[in-house]
Amino acid sequence: MSTTTGFRWIVVPDDPAVEPSRDLVGGKAWSLWRMRSLGLRVPPAFVVTTEACAAHLASGGLPDGLAEELEAGIRLLERSLGRTFGGTERPLLVSVRSGAAVSMPGMMDTILDLGCTDAVETALAAESGDPAFAAEVHRRFTGFYGRLVLGCLEELDDLPDTAAVRAAIAQDGAGEVPADPREQLRAAVAAVFASSRSRRAVAYRNHHGIPDLGTAVTVQAMVFGNLDDDSGTGVLFTRSPVDGAREPYGEYLPRAQGEDVVSGRVTPEPLAHLAASHPDVHAELLAAAECLDTEGRDAQDIEFTVQGGELYLLQSRPAKRTARAAVRIAVALVDEGAITPAEAVGRVTAEQVRTLLRPSIDPAAADVAELLAAGAAASPGVATGLAVATPEEARPGTVLVRRATSPDDVQGMIAADAVVTEQGGATSHAAVVSRALDTPCVVGCGAGTVDALVGRTVTVDATAGRVYAGEVATTAVDETGDDDLRRLCDWAEAAAPVRVVAPGADVPAPVFDADAAAPEELGERLPDLPPGTRTVRGALFTTADGVRHALDGGVEVIVAAHRLPVLLAAAAHAAAQSGADERRPA
Repeated sequence: MSTTTGFRWIVVPDDPAVEPSRDLVGGKAWSLWRMRSLGLRVPPAFVVTTEACAAHLASGGLPDGLAEELEAGIRLLERSLGRTFGGTERPLLVSVRSGAAVSMPGMMDTILDLGCTDAVETALAAESGDPAFAAEVHRRFTGFYGRLVLGCLEELDDLPDTAAVRAAIAQDGAGEVPADPREQLRAAVAAVFASSRSRRAVAYRNHHGIPDLGTAVTVQAMVFGNLDDDSGTGVLFTRSPVDGAREPYGEYLPRAQGEDVVSGRVTPEPLAHLAASHPDVHAELLAAAECLDTEGRDAQDIEFTVQGGELYLLQSRPAKRTARAAVRIAVALVDEGAITPAEAVGRVTAEQVRTLLRPSIDPAAADVAELLAAGAAASPGVATGLAVATPEEARPGTVLVRRATSPDDVQGMIAADAVVTEQGGATSHAAVVSRALDTPCVVGCGAGTVDALVGRTVTVDATAGRVYAGEVATTAVDETGDDDLRRLCDWAEAAAPVRVVAPGADVPAPVFDADAAAPEELGERLPDLPPGTRTVRGALFTTADGVRHALDGGVEVIVAAHRLPVLLAAAAHAAAQSGADERRPA
């Protein structure tokens, strides 16, 4: 199995000497190649490329030759593991995972336990000696397939067995799960392709300005975290994604599959649980995490499964992080010699710093406020709004309150000012997506939270993990009082092609003051700068567009109350222009 076997639509990323194209295989499969290259244990896999996805989306069907290459890929996995796909002895089951070139956690579909049939369940029961485990695998797969491939709208997760799930799918008129594992695979690949155009995926891309590059599909041999008492699954961040602290941050759920952790339906145990129950596995995990953090020169988000006491790594990617963590990690990596100050400037956005400079809860006001709920602080920040129960009701000025969030809630999470959940931990879907959005989020507030909050105006203090009644007073944050922000400001000053000064500083004339201009002079476009303008001031010139406009107009000085966001925007614009110049033909 190698990357150079001449397939048209699939890639086998197992040759350490041949780095696959991230654009072609997606970030997830690229990380499998990297981990394998580092000698870490990953289940074998092959990847259906983004080119196949583009061809599928253009034609509405699997491209010619893909079905045959899927079969070839399965045969490679069978030979690698000594198992048989759909076999009645030592059956091979696979996961079918989405994976775009740009990470979009939880936005596209993944189907686990594929290849399960009645006969495979019997074989799995005989091999494991645990019919209940085999039945649970079959029930889970049938639910995955019914919901994500057949489009069943019924609630399937809580049904007791495969027969009940099949009955619910039939009652919904969604069709039947094929008895042929190869038919299951072809349909699952098509469904994952289609999920790249789902409403939630489109909304996420639009929110983050990510181009539509489709998705690759990783077909990977299953490992079972729900096999026995020596099995489990979890997520580990090499540094805290909440505050950037240099310490492992994660959760572990015994006898479970990864979906149980990220869905937020179950609140996992802290990572210390794995350390206590399986210290050797925990030590191996931390060693792998340190290796990936060092090699990646960035904080990593690692998904792992333990099967029968053996650790398998399923994915490693740069961790989604809060604005506070982005600043702390960038500064720490400079101190560790991993990146340069100029690289640190490029890893923090102006918008993240603006988020950090938002007001925080006034401690005196919090002391007398009515506490309505408390949970884990998953994404810090403060927001006040009307608590609503559904993503359809969410808009600016509201707080979305759910038992747990799912990918279907993403549009509401983007629209709302804060998110609160009853269930889930710090690595749940609600927590991960909220950190990516820099939306204040408190998770795991307990049963009854939805009923207690919805309909009321509440203030979410997601830094402390608390929800208060009404609007609670806040206090302003000063960037000069934060050592990390001050150091980043010094580095950004060296990288930015413009001087940024506080109001009241001496500046060269002539000065253009956008705040002093008549509204009719501004219109909808950024104002034309008078010839020879050397200094600008006004709120317009603190935005990314305003900074670009000033730089393109030859301005030397921008006056702004908060200097760092403007410096970062200026440095980003200069870097983008430099990159464009390098790409331009001579």
